[in-house]
Amino acid sequence: MKFRPCIDLHNGKVKQIVGESLTAAASQGGVIENFVSAYDSAYYADLFKRDELTGGHVIMLGGGNEKAALGALREYPGGLQIGGGIKADNAAHYLENGASHVIVTSYIFQDGELNMEHLNRIVSEVGKERLVIDLSCKQRDHKWFVVTNQWKTFSSFEVNEANLRELEQYCNEFLVHAVDVEGKRTGILESLVSLLSRSVSIPTTYAGGARSLEDLALFNALTEGKLDITIGSALDIFGGALPYEEVVAYSKQFE
Repeated sequence: MKFRPCIDLHNGKVKQIVGESLTAAASQGGVIENFVSAYDSAYYADLFKRDELTGGHVIMLGGGNEKAALGALREYPGGLQIGGGIKADNAAHYLENGASHVIVTSYIFQDGELNMEHLNRIVSEVGKERLVIDLSCKQRDHKWFVVTNQWKTFSSFEVNEANLRELEQYCNEFLVHAVDVEGKRTGILESLVSLLSRSVSIPTTYAGGARSLEDLALFNALTEGKLDITIGSALDIFGGALPYEEVVAYSKQFE
């Protein structure tokens, strides 16, 4: 189990927000911000570089984040992945500016379906070894599905072992967001974590709800160390109560 750090960017600033609030921003007065940092993206990239944390991700939440994203990538070349608005015609730009991988989401899941034309196009552009597929999941009828359209629309893509093994042929890693607990610090979704741990055979990072060292221990036990985890708003560097240094020290024991 590795701890994968994150840098979430919104309107050019490093923030931690409640993920689902993005979908209601226009009608309900804006996103719910857990934290807005006084430091820029390069500060956090340098911190993660100092602690030799690899495989973390920079996520651009909407427009106005290009400068901040490139600042992080250039500060820690080869140490961070980039996601948010990535598609075949701009992916190489981010790789050339220091990203280790590009992360795709809405580009390959459109109109409630997996768009194989787009998936094949981006694989041809960057190669599967530098591609991460982001699966944002919600549960319906005791099954897990990828949700699209800012997490408002259930796709037809069920997250199960057969579908994950098929998708593994096109990418190097998965990044899986548990939508219902993203940014809420309410604990990990054990059923999703267990499903992933028995279904995937490539590196997979889980994101959503982790808030304590006890959560990390539970996660490690449920997955038998097979999955990695990211923690955002619970960390003290992002306004939470969980000491970042303790999380780094905890995860280093598994290296």
